[in-house]
Amino acid sequence: MKRHQRAAAGKVHTAQANLEAGLVVSTHGRHCVVETPEGHRLICHPRGKKSEVVVGDHVTWHLTQEQADEGIIVEIQERKNLLYRQDEWRSKSFAANLDLLLMWIAVEPVFSEAQLTRALIAAESAGIQACVVLNKVDLPGADTARQRLQPYRAMGYEVLELSLKGAQEEAKALLMPKLEGRSTLILGPSGSGKSTLINTLAPHARAEVGEISHALNSGRHTTTTSQWYWVENDGKGHSDHRTGVIDSPGFQEFGLHHIAPTDLPRFMPDLAKHQGECRFNNCTHRQEPGCAMKAATERGEISAMRMSLYTALFDELSQTRW
Repeated sequence: MKRHQRAAAGKVHTAQANLEAGLVVSTHGRHCVVETPEGHRLICHPRGKKSEVVVGDHVTWHLTQEQADEGIIVEIQERKNLLYRQDEWRSKSFAANLDLLLMWIAVEPVFSEAQLTRALIAAESAGIQACVVLNKVDLPGADTARQRLQPYRAMGYEVLELSLKGAQEEAKALLMPKLEGRSTLILGPSGSGKSTLINTLAPHARAEVGEISHALNSGRHTTTTSQWYWVENDGKGHSDHRTGVIDSPGFQEFGLHHIAPTDLPRFMPDLAKHQGECRFNNCTHRQEPGCAMKAATERGEISAMRMSLYTALFDELSQTRW
């Protein structure tokens, strides 16, 4: 072996020997922040030109030779799931290795049933349990919001109600049995009280996050997308029994282009109940005679709004496929 080859092999051996485990707690463009088992956080750079690292990933990494306080991610460990959305042009990941999706909506601003449905379909397709939380139930429109959510209760989704403003401790007591010991992504529109929730669950986390964000944004790095917070204030480090919540950025659209239109009923529990009951095996549940889902809608077993959303999604996904 030539001298430069021996030197290169030595570097690889040294790097492999110094590999460490870590948890990705935030992403910033092509850079991310990794937390060690001891609770130390440092900026890391994925290998290659394209970063596929997302918050919630378990990774192995080693320190760079140039800077002692930055690392290089060597490998992403196998994920148990990945929640993402995909439009016609690109995919956008929210988080990986989730135990729960907490869909956070409010009486005001009035929530979009289309966005709610799309997020729940994405969770179902990824095999992630979902729970809906309705905030601001002290406002006059609460009864209308409850009525709109009734079909989701009927199809098996848990729907929690609370008023976070002025009653943070009561809300936390209601939510913690769902969150404890789990990794939860909190997803919801702007103005629904999501930031107040994060401050309630992790009031001491902002300072450390701010320090990292300042270091990243002081250079050429982009703004963070999703952010991991530890709920317990019992020291640092991550383990299976600790409670983690992930704050996600707001979104205007939730693309489902990674799902085939014919698969949609599988991920809509109220429609899935009637799969296999149609006259034709290849029924699209739109115009065919003998459609069990259309008949169930006429009987009130599937809400007209849900069937309308399904039809619109089917058409949208059909038009964009080759």
